[in-house]
Amino acid sequence: MMMTREQAIDAFNSTDLIGLGMEADRIRRKHHPENVVSYIIDRNINYTNFCTEYCSFCAFYRAPGHKEGYILSKETIFAKIQETIDMGGTGILMQGGLHPDLKIDWYEDLLSSIKAKFNIWCHCFSSPEILNIADVSGITIEETLRRLQGAGLDSLPGGGAEILDKDVRHRIARLKCGVDEWLEVHRIAHKIGMRSTATMMFGTGETIEQRMNHFDAIRNLQEETGGFTAFIPWFFQRELTSLGRFVKEEATAVEYLKMLALSRVYLENIVNIQTSWVTPGLKTCQIGLRFGGNDVGSIMLEENVVSAAGTHHSATEEELRRLIRDAGFVPKQRDTLYRTYFLN
Repeated sequence: MMMTREQAIDAFNSTDLIGLGMEADRIRRKHHPENVVSYIIDRNINYTNFCTEYCSFCAFYRAPGHKEGYILSKETIFAKIQETIDMGGTGILMQGGLHPDLKIDWYEDLLSSIKAKFNIWCHCFSSPEILNIADVSGITIEETLRRLQGAGLDSLPGGGAEILDKDVRHRIARLKCGVDEWLEVHRIAHKIGMRSTATMMFGTGETIEQRMNHFDAIRNLQEETGGFTAFIPWFFQRELTSLGRFVKEEATAVEYLKMLALSRVYLENIVNIQTSWVTPGLKTCQIGLRFGGNDVGSIMLEENVVSAAGTHHSATEEELRRLIRDAGFVPKQRDTLYRTYFLN
């Protein structure tokens, strides 16, 4: 029987961290009895930093017309992809700001050009980006996704979720898409045969009840579609953001481990839970492998959004493999769909 909302809130408020971790570890072993922990070699390509949403937790965006704004050229994107492939990479995670002038044909041309030149998986465009493309282009969400899929889009990242609670979203990102809109993009993507991931950024001053609203939204959609490959929680990096002036303390390692373990226990219908090192660091990430995580994410050849907020953790492939081995697991490189059978 799946954990109830009340049980999850009680577990979060409890001092029994080890007990929660043991339950999460039990469910991890149920999903992954082979004792493998996976990672991916890919690259996060931020094709533009122009954005109209002005989210208070983001230090990456630049307003349209700002002198520090950019749109990457195809040649620059191609060079980044070639470098990724040369380092054993299998995919790209491409996301950007919500540009007010880039229509669907720009994205179609970019994707088709990438696919014509490279054998690479394109895990691209968050829900807010998809909604923005549809709006700027005057077409439906489904037409947008189908056209992008036809041009070479393989799967969707879970970015833009933050906390799926209307009051939190109004406080930290009032111009960004609403809860129902975020979910609808993923619902339609799953309907047309596209897989996606789900994410959570916590630690912006929200309550555990509001975090549970997020968990419930993801669990219910997964029950409906089965389209999420993984869930990825991380905490807000406050240092260089405007929201950071109002959030005086970042989440602790204990809070992160509690949320990771709850992700594994409460979202039992999602196979993969990623323990992150980007904000909590490598050591906390490693402990997370005993709190429900079965994946450590990417070596991340490039990352610009979180680093702009002030975090600068980094990791090589061998560091991640050693981290996994020392925790008692077998490291395996995976692809974007979490398949490890053909990789080392």
